[in-house]
Amino acid sequence: MDFWMSILYFVIGGIVGAAISFFVTKKNFEKQLKENPPINEKMIRAMYAQMGRKPSEAQIRAIMKSMGQ
Repeated sequence: MDFWMSILYFVIGGIVGAAISFFVTKKNFEKQLKENPPINEKMIRAMYAQMGRKPSEAQIRAIMKSMGQ
């Protein structure tokens, strides 16, 4: 009986640990994305400048919206 209880505690502990680490990691990842966005308006302007174009504000907003920011 003690053997099965120890197995049960081990499995429950693993599930609880996995759930806690999932939520902590998710929160840290979202925080990092908020502090350091993968691309911003300056980067879009620089990309257009490298292509020899001057983007309108509407184009920049459309690109930002399409990336979900």
